[in-house]
Amino acid sequence: MAKFTDESARTDLLNRLKRAEGQLRGIQRMIEGGEPCLDIAGQMAAVRKALDSAYVRMTVCFMQQELHSRLSPDAKREAELSAVLDDVQTLLGKLR
Repeated sequence: MAKFTDESARTDLLNRLKRAEGQLRGIQRMIEGGEPCLDIAGQMAAVRKALDSAYVRMTVCFMQQELHSRLSPDAKREAELSAVLDDVQTLLGKLR
């Protein structure tokens, strides 16, 4: 299985997960503070969306790395592949 070789993709994914972690901690504080359930539910939905987004980004990064290593595209094909994967990321993002 592939590992992250693209440092910017790794950093992006870690930043997304750290933001979600902060949101989860905020939810814990809301629960401890006795906040209304609807407010908590809204924050939980936001965390789920953030995690879904991180998952889509990780999946597209995996696809990009695997296709690049297996196909070894030239610069023109690399740009075309990148454009297709951007579209894939957009389409997968709409599934949520």
